[in-house]
Amino acid sequence: MKTTRFHALHKTLGAKMVSFAGFEMPIQYPAGIIAEHMSVRTNVGVFDVSHMGEVEVRGPQALDFVQKISINDASKLVPNKAQYSAMCYPDGGIIDDMLVYHRGDHYMLVINGACADKDIAWMHEQAKGMDITLTDISDEINLLAVQGPKSIEALQGLTDTNLSEIQYYGFADGKLSGIDMILSRTGYTGELGFELYFRGDESVCEQVWHALFEAGKAYDMQPVGLGARDTLRLEKGYCLYGNDINQDTNPLEAGLGWITKLAKGTFNGSDAIAKVKEQGPSRKLIAFKVVAEKFIARQHYPIHHGGNPVGEVTSGNISPIMNVGIGLGYVPTALAEPGTIIHIAARGKEFDAEVVKLPFV
Repeated sequence: MKTTRFHALHKTLGAKMVSFAGFEMPIQYPAGIIAEHMSVRTNVGVFDVSHMGEVEVRGPQALDFVQKISINDASKLVPNKAQYSAMCYPDGGIIDDMLVYHRGDHYMLVINGACADKDIAWMHEQAKGMDITLTDISDEINLLAVQGPKSIEALQGLTDTNLSEIQYYGFADGKLSGIDMILSRTGYTGELGFELYFRGDESVCEQVWHALFEAGKAYDMQPVGLGARDTLRLEKGYCLYGNDINQDTNPLEAGLGWITKLAKGTFNGSDAIAKVKEQGPSRKLIAFKVVAEKFIARQHYPIHHGGNPVGEVTSGNISPIMNVGIGLGYVPTALAEPGTIIHIAARGKEFDAEVVKLPFV
């Protein structure tokens, strides 16, 4: 298993480590998932997400390439802006979701660590005959996500860059704790926050980590693991690749129509996606709140309606904010209306759940 350059720090802090995306990563620290979740919702928390992949796209046809592989419209990006997007196969199935950064003279694509090998192989295949250079910089980049309502106050004393001037999905090149980095106002928690991309060895990572937590003491900054990362994104209804979206899901049925820009012209999967749009998706990703007490729906639990299986849960957990079970799953479009009662099958029983609008919180 690979490790990030923060690995020794996680161990020192008593983190419970698990295998994730080929890395040994912290799933939780001694405070526990609920406490870590609440720290991000109320104060500020720090995640090591250095397992993510980063690819630079350079050359005269860089924009053409990004437009070809991305379902969003990268031509709308200006320097120092980022965009949420996804890559699709010709049949419209999703390869991965990603961030596209306009770096001025090139683009940086940020992909999921678990998908990096297949994503990059796909990119090289798509790049044949194009005047571009693809560079995998994943192993060079350290990435920390500092998330929560107190994130600007906690970070501002460490940088001369005015963080409050960086708009959502904007970024700036600056120094933080004396280290050059991309200060990106992005994240997958639904809270105000920044993602910090920087190069450097373990000593640099240690310097940044300790500087963050020293500055964050006044705001009760906490380290946060993958467990709370999952509950935080689920409360906002954000898709997780491998759970809610994969090669068998189409962006429109997954609720990603808002990033699917068919008007920009032909791109990978555009014909198949256009056909789904014309006919209407036969199923939709829905959000549900469990009505039954003391029941948590888990991935792959069948969803029933009228005594018949109609779909399955793709993500499920307890909402620490609401203290009820919540989840996502695919059902026929006719059952996707908020207020519809569905049933989650588990342990030989059926547990009632209600389809609701997102976000949960």
